[in-house]
Amino acid sequence: MSNDQEDPLCLVFVPALVTLLYKAEQTKGSPLTEQEVVAIRDNASCIALPYSVAAEGEKARGYPDIVAERCWLEWQSARKQLFDQSS
Repeated sequence: MSNDQEDPLCLVFVPALVTLLYKAEQTKGSPLTEQEVVAIRDNASCIALPYSVAAEGEKARGYPDIVAERCWLEWQSARKQLFDQSS
């Protein structure tokens, strides 16, 4: 087996997508729409990293990021936790 098959690449948002969405919603002052969330995701910077490196980075950061393919649903869950904590 090659090294790529053992540790496949994955896309990692830099900065984390959840932080971009949180900042955008704070700036807007009201909940983001699904279209706004998708636009932010589509315009965000990301890099390809081996899965093991990405997992270590997430562990060091202390919180998971939002999965790009499920960004709207995951943002709905994350925002409840984030904005309830900041109140």
